[in-house]
Amino acid sequence: QVQLVESGGGLVQAGGSLRLSCAASGRIFNFNTMGWFRQAPGKEHEFVAAITWAHGTTIYADSVKARFSISRDSAKNTMYLQMNSLKPEDTAVYYCALVNQDGSRWRNLLGSWGQGTQVTVSS
Repeated sequence: QVQLVESGGGLVQAGGSLRLSCAASGRIFNFNTMGWFRQAPGKEHEFVAAITWAHGTTIYADSVKARFSISRDSAKNTMYLQMNSLKPEDTAVYYCALVNQDGSRWRNLLGSWGQGTQVTVSS
C-alpha cells in the first residue's frame, strides 16, 4: 500500500509562488498516474493536476493551467506542484493521490486522504 505525505504549503501574498512536494513510501508503478487535489473550506475536493509516472504526461484543471506545473522525480519517488501567480481563490488544503480518470472525473484511487498541506494566499 502506497502512503503519501504532502509538504511545502504556507502563507503567501497574491502573485507569489510555492512549491509543494508529495513523498511516496512504497513503489509507484509505471502504469500509475499521480495527481493533486485541493479542498477549500466548505467545498468538495477539486482536481488540480495529474502526471503519468512513466512518461510524465501532464493534465491540468482550467483554473490552474499556465500558472501551476506538476512534475515528478521517479528516483526520489516524489511528485511536485510548482504554483506561480497564486490567487486568493487558490487557498485550500492540497492533497496528493494515486488517481485515474473516469469520464471527465478524476478519482483518488487510495480511497482516503492524507493530512494535506495548507496553502493560504492573502490579497
